[in-house]
Amino acid sequence: MRGLFAVIMLDLKRLWVDRVRLISSLIQPLLYLFVLGSGLGASSTMGGKGYLHYIYPGVLGLSLLFSSVFAAMLIVFDRQIGFLKAVLVAPVSRFAIALGKILSGALQALVPATVLLVLLPLLGLDLSLPAFVELVGAMLLAAITFSALGVATAARFRSTTVFPILSNAVLLPMFFLSGALYPLDRAPTWLRLLAHADPVAYAVDLMRGAVLGRTVYPPLLSIAVLVGFIVVLTWLATRVFAAGEDT
Repeated sequence: MRGLFAVIMLDLKRLWVDRVRLISSLIQPLLYLFVLGSGLGASSTMGGKGYLHYIYPGVLGLSLLFSSVFAAMLIVFDRQIGFLKAVLVAPVSRFAIALGKILSGALQALVPATVLLVLLPLLGLDLSLPAFVELVGAMLLAAITFSALGVATAARFRSTTVFPILSNAVLLPMFFLSGALYPLDRAPTWLRLLAHADPVAYAVDLMRGAVLGRTVYPPLLSIAVLVGFIVVLTWLATRVFAAGEDT
């Protein structure tokens, strides 16, 4: 536990020092929420109260996805400067290192997402206490899932140039397939089938259920799928760290 806590605190301290990354992580979600939401909201009433309300859970998912995955890029940077090797030779289990990286990435992603939570009253979204707790729980589960995806992927890369390019090429399709910006139940069949394999779709659906009270997937199914992704991705990340720097 001591090693796990040390890994988490190290990454959180680095986030505090790099405040530019923290501030910039808010720009993209705010652009989607206010520019896209306000622009398309003039001709759409999805969500009952307006398009801005409809895409709010999707914007939360966008913020959590990109922030958590790009937090994992520190693993690639640490490998390049040799710091990762020092972490791997420390008397800490590889599972603790992988889990620490995943939890620290999730916590880093929750910081800008929490700022978006403050906007709830400004957007006219009045959630009951149970709905708010459900939303926070869905955000936490989504952040851990996306962070596990980032860590499991970043652990295999050695170039800080290749990783962001490849991750962007994967993250954007995952976001657009998730139904964050449109009703997934009205999408073409081929798109709905692809969304079944997208963890972002289940995370956004859980958050939309908390905000708007309706879901595409049964909530228990979404929770089970996200937990399954976390278990598999944590195992994959642990395997890479266990192999050391010979991989």
